[in-house]
Amino acid sequence: MQRRGALFGMPGGSGSRKMAAGDIGELLVPHMPTIRVPRSGDRVYKNECAFSYESPKSEGGLYVCMNTFLAFGREHVERHFRKTGQSVYMHLKRHVREKVKGASGGALPKRRNSKIFLDLDTDDDLNSDEYEYEDEAKLVIFPDHYEIALPNIEELPALVTIACDAVLSSKSPYRKQDPDTWESELPVSKYANNLTQLDNGVRIPPSGWKCARCDLRENLWLNLTDGSVLCGKWFFDSSGGNGHALEHYRDMGYPLAVKLGTITPDGADVYSFQEEEPVLDPHLAKHLAHFGIDMLHMHGTENGLRDNDIKPRVSEWEVIQETGTKLKPMYGPGYTGLKNLGNSCYLSSVMQAIFSIPEFQRAYVGNLPRIFDYSPLDPTQDFNTQMTKLGHGLLSGQYSKPPVKSELIEQVMKEEHKPQQNGISPRMFKAFVSKSHPEFSSNRQQDAQEFFLHLVNLVERNRIGSENPSDVFRFLVEERIQCCQTRKVRYMERVDYLMQLPVAMEAATNKDELIAYELTRREAEANRRPLPELVRAKIPFSACLQAFSEPENVDDFWSSALQAKSAGVKTSRFASFPEYLVVQIKKFTFGLDWVPKKFDVSIDMPDLLDISHLRARGLQPGEEELPDINPPIVIPDDSKDRLMNQLIDPSDIDESSVMQLAEMGFPLEACRKAVYFTGNMGAEVAFNWIIVHMEEPDFAEPLTMSGYGGAASAGASIFGATGLDNQPPEEIVAIITSMGFHRNQAVQALRATNSNLERALDWIFSHPEFEEDSDFVIEMENNANANIISEAKPEGPRVKDGSGMYELFAFISHMGTSTMSGHYVCHIKKEGRWVIYNDHKVCASERPPKDLGYMYFYRRIPS
Repeated sequence: MQRRGALFGMPGGSGSRKMAAGDIGELLVPHMPTIRVPRSGDRVYKNECAFSYESPKSEGGLYVCMNTFLAFGREHVERHFRKTGQSVYMHLKRHVREKVKGASGGALPKRRNSKIFLDLDTDDDLNSDEYEYEDEAKLVIFPDHYEIALPNIEELPALVTIACDAVLSSKSPYRKQDPDTWESELPVSKYANNLTQLDNGVRIPPSGWKCARCDLRENLWLNLTDGSVLCGKWFFDSSGGNGHALEHYRDMGYPLAVKLGTITPDGADVYSFQEEEPVLDPHLAKHLAHFGIDMLHMHGTENGLRDNDIKPRVSEWEVIQETGTKLKPMYGPGYTGLKNLGNSCYLSSVMQAIFSIPEFQRAYVGNLPRIFDYSPLDPTQDFNTQMTKLGHGLLSGQYSKPPVKSELIEQVMKEEHKPQQNGISPRMFKAFVSKSHPEFSSNRQQDAQEFFLHLVNLVERNRIGSENPSDVFRFLVEERIQCCQTRKVRYMERVDYLMQLPVAMEAATNKDELIAYELTRREAEANRRPLPELVRAKIPFSACLQAFSEPENVDDFWSSALQAKSAGVKTSRFASFPEYLVVQIKKFTFGLDWVPKKFDVSIDMPDLLDISHLRARGLQPGEEELPDINPPIVIPDDSKDRLMNQLIDPSDIDESSVMQLAEMGFPLEACRKAVYFTGNMGAEVAFNWIIVHMEEPDFAEPLTMSGYGGAASAGASIFGATGLDNQPPEEIVAIITSMGFHRNQAVQALRATNSNLERALDWIFSHPEFEEDSDFVIEMENNANANIISEAKPEGPRVKDGSGMYELFAFISHMGTSTMSGHYVCHIKKEGRWVIYNDHKVCASERPPKDLGYMYFYRRIPS
């Protein structure tokens, strides 16, 4: 109880009202049932507002609800009171003052500051020679704003005293994500020291892995005993596999596995099946070397850089961050930086680019009042609320104000003119969007491209009514696959959100320079002399575009014309052009020695881009299509008798598997179809069906079958089913109408949310105008039904097709040797000039390194 002693030894606040003990007790009696003591597992927010970036350091302080332990700034606390009726809040305020000067002009000697008792995640230097801090806490009772200064241990009821002390002494809800505690949470495996490794001659290649049992190519784990490569378990976020790595452990008892794709000189993701948790393997380098993987080829330093990254005078670190140039800080709306939480620069760079796009600005910041007013009771766990909060923080200018004139003069007089840019901390946003994701929830560096796709997925799943800002990225890709033996073709379309360009190293225009540099570098290393100045390969953008459009071989191609596997080639073209084109340069690869490598190249990316020649043309005269025959279905032996003989009756669908999938957030009807078309083989197999079919236009439509056939029709059904009736499921409509809502409201809400019950209810509350406008809803329903009758083919994914002419407006650059290390910055063109966003620092760019980017953002030029 040391903290309580420190707290209740403080003098009362100067602004508190003098009340007798009985008066305070009577004042609190009506509210006592709503005051709670935080329990284990309760998240106590006392660092920032749920709707803004206000904190105890802000002018109005922070209000912590004594029932939910959510925190609100002065601008938002009234909303929470009106919505919930919670009346008692703890008001927290940290005062910052200049220290009193001593007789000689310097600050008085340091002493222990007993006036600081708030455990806050701030950047304050509490031992600063210039400033001193004082924390203040008091209870505030709404709506009359009665204030009770703390401490008040003699006059407050015991329950209130205990609750206040527990709130003040609680730890940050993000403490487990802090960089200094993350690694210490992993225990050393008890099997690491004496791990048995079979001498079976297995050597693992640096790429091209797939599961030995099901051919999956993601979430693969290498067993450290026998070298088996098998898929992991499946997760609700669309990642995972069929659990074959776990099955292998149950069969063989080999305890440790490492996740492929996570191996760096600093370590890798290791899991112990026996201990049932992620672990550390102190002998990982030796265990990997047994299978031909050299993880220690690169020697890391404390900051994660290799010596070769630091020595060259023109390293990408210096060029991309524009080191050596005097950069002018930028302030105001749209020029707010994001603090680095420890390897969170990938998130910051992507979000800066995202919120420079008008469609995202309108969807979230433009709808701020409605989104905040209709947010759920816990807004920290709502995607749209947190997106709106972040967008407003970046665009309002409220957290990007230039220093006042007096501060500038004082800094110049002290010869330390360094304008401070604090930025905002995306801690709450990162905690939510990375929740339950095995990679983004860690404090390790991640791939900005993977986070971009993860964010698009979240936007899709949490769209606001019919509005979906990620539509601007979506486009259709036409894939033309040709059987090399029969010359017959098949055309297919798929949805994508970015264009991946290969690096055409063979097209470098300075090959002679590169050869000379490599010889000089090796000679310098051998003689221990300083390395020569770095020479980068100069790659024409046109060569990368040409490499993208060239045919590529198709692995494991099954020709329906031959009814067998054959050689096949695939070419990709744009069936539609997106409004905003995101281009990723595929710079990262693995060498033959298993060392992650990055192509340190210079590509002359154009400011104006024309890809009109990549428009798809469809089936051409003289081309003959491959027969529409599906390949044989490979089904586990123990399930063949259940699936291959006959289709199940729809009434026999395994509802437990359906609900297990529905709890992950997928539409109920889609879950029913997934379980049906996989023959009640379980939730894991049905989940894989969902992943394959979730982009189909009828994904969430009800299950409709014209009849039941034998094994042939069952096999065909596994690969897809189409229904023409887009009416929401009647059982979900009935649930909503049983709550007192009109049927028309229920139908419209379910249509707008892909028949997701929880999101449909949120939609109804956020669209109160539809309750009165029932005629409009009925008309929409009739029009929809008319369209169903008149069109045999359902509408495909929404795309915003147009011209193939684009202009560059932003790019994200990466420094370092791997996506799992290094640093990201973002450059955005605003108001006619380039601006660099480097974490919390936002400056006018002098030399934007457009040739060294990793992801490029283009906007369409209206034709």
